[in-house]
Amino acid sequence: MRLAYDPSHYRDNTNLKDTIDAVARLGYEYVEFSPRKDFIWFYEYPKVDKQLIKDLKRYCLDAGVKISSVLPVQQWSSPIEDERQAAVRNWKRCIEITSELGVDLMNSEFAGDKSRPVESEAAFVKSMEELMPLFEKEGIKLNLQSHPNDFIELNTEAIRMIRALDKDWIKLVYSVAHAFFYDDGVGDVEKHLEEAGDLLAHVLIADTLNHKAAFGLRYIVNPPNANVTIHQHLNPGEGEVNFEALYRKLREMKFDGILTNSVFAYPDKSEWSNEVTLKSIREGLKIKEGLNI
Repeated sequence: MRLAYDPSHYRDNTNLKDTIDAVARLGYEYVEFSPRKDFIWFYEYPKVDKQLIKDLKRYCLDAGVKISSVLPVQQWSSPIEDERQAAVRNWKRCIEITSELGVDLMNSEFAGDKSRPVESEAAFVKSMEELMPLFEKEGIKLNLQSHPNDFIELNTEAIRMIRALDKDWIKLVYSVAHAFFYDDGVGDVEKHLEEAGDLLAHVLIADTLNHKAAFGLRYIVNPPNANVTIHQHLNPGEGEVNFEALYRKLREMKFDGILTNSVFAYPDKSEWSNEVTLKSIREGLKIKEGLNI
């Protein structure tokens, strides 16, 4: 198993070198390279040239940090064709960058428009038909997650879509912070992992509250029924996810993929947050001292 850190706590006010150094200081051998304005940002064309790629490789080498995966988020499932085409163009560049970095894995979200799921699915499949040959040419694998407000939110539907693509190099990302969206408010993490089975390749660790609780009044939105989607990425134990069950199931499955600290809520006290989350992971998965696993 590879234990990685998503440095979203550092993306807004820390330069690239200092971000990599922070990952090393926190004790990680691997970084999950998530969106940031000075590299690959949400829905935008990557702002990267050859020199920046060389710099990032040098920063990682100097810090003793490896990139476990590159995480772009693009609207490749948009039912608006111009948006979809732009996303595919952006994806092609992201794949090139990942290859130049010497990284063989990317992970992302389904995106799309959940109010237009059929058209979004068609757009996603069309985009994948265009991109899969490039993934295979570059030898890059892909892990996908359903995300709140994507055209796929349910765990079962994400698994079905990945199986429909029928590529042994496309697997599932399970984001614990999305557990209550994966089954419409139940949050049965053990069942989710069982459903994933052999497709489970990547787990994102963070807690969240059940948005369906309190008769649907956990979050009060005005005007009622406004089209908003709310969840959190909290330290384990601060929400309502059953982490005891989650860790037990991962141990039973002998999970051997990537496990990422995916807490985003505390950029003002990121080191404290990492201590809390790392302690939860260590104790829950019975990991001995020493992070290089």
